[in-house]
Amino acid sequence: MASRPTVNVRSTSGESSTSLPLPAVLTAPIRLDVVAQVHKSMAKNKRQAYAVSEKAGHQTSAESWGTGRAVARIPRVGGGGTHRSGQAAFGNMCRGGRMFAPTKTWRKWHVKVNQNQRRFATVSALAASALPSLVLARGHRIEQIEEVPLVVGSAIESLGKTKEAVAVLKSLNAYADVVKVSNSRKLRAGRGKMRNRRHRQRRGPLIVYNEDKGIVKAFRNLPGVEIVNVRRLNLLQLAPGGHLGRFIIWTEGAFGLLDEVFGTFDKAAVYKKDYILPTAKISNPDVTRLINSTEIQSVVRPAGQKVQKRPWTQKKNPLHNRSVLFRMNPYAKVLRKQELLHQERVKAKKEAKKPKVQKAAGEAFLKTLFAP
Repeated sequence: MASRPTVNVRSTSGESSTSLPLPAVLTAPIRLDVVAQVHKSMAKNKRQAYAVSEKAGHQTSAESWGTGRAVARIPRVGGGGTHRSGQAAFGNMCRGGRMFAPTKTWRKWHVKVNQNQRRFATVSALAASALPSLVLARGHRIEQIEEVPLVVGSAIESLGKTKEAVAVLKSLNAYADVVKVSNSRKLRAGRGKMRNRRHRQRRGPLIVYNEDKGIVKAFRNLPGVEIVNVRRLNLLQLAPGGHLGRFIIWTEGAFGLLDEVFGTFDKAAVYKKDYILPTAKISNPDVTRLINSTEIQSVVRPAGQKVQKRPWTQKKNPLHNRSVLFRMNPYAKVLRKQELLHQERVKAKKEAKKPKVQKAAGEAFLKTLFAP
């Protein structure tokens, strides 16, 4: 993005009119791990407390029969004349009993997220939205769009009708993303069908505006389209599911306000007290290319120097290959010498113990055997 310092501003008819300098926030470092962690914690803050009834599984009178009746000591329902009498009760292993460790509404539902981490995640999500490859990888239909990020003139903020909004999206070649959402609408599988979330669908473009002069009313009824003020950018909208690359349509006023909202690398933000954009620890993140570069390799391995083979890089077994064994354990050579000397001494002792008479008789026998 830094190689393209300006962005064209499109009119509502789709033609390029003026250009704006690229805000610094769109060149910030992208941290997938920070975005995933912050999104996971922030998503927990929208949960509604749930719990089973405190009386569930205990709405019966039951008492253990004790020992001596050849049955387990679990509490049993009293009475007679019905299948229920004598049945085990209360325990989590019993039919009709309570669950183990019943859920309570005072569970810790919310998670605190550090302010600087939330801002870092938001900045990373904004920077990722300016890379067409990440936007495409997330599944947005932007093949026909001429430029990402897509900036539209401030006249779009004055729209008041949905059909006008549809016409603008079609002129910008962005309506294909809305059609994708409309086609993806499916009936939810599971109990959620009965809990006011009957359908599920994909996410469409995010419209970021500066002033609401009717733009919210115009776009709010389009499937998958979300509208947000530039001062209220939220990670849950910028990276749904913790996945970077949301397709964002900026109004001219919102795009020009980004440097004031988030600041730059050397100038503090206006809307966030003393906040300066995070800088990358390394300018070129391609570590493999750095290591294999001529500049580094010429120092690490000067020209003409022979590369030493290290024993731990070889695939030979030191138990079978003595040269590798001696390289790994130099003392093994001393042990081997001592072993050979010991074998020679044992052999010499055996030779010395053989009787000389038998040896002479054997030689005489051989002479007679092979005599001419």
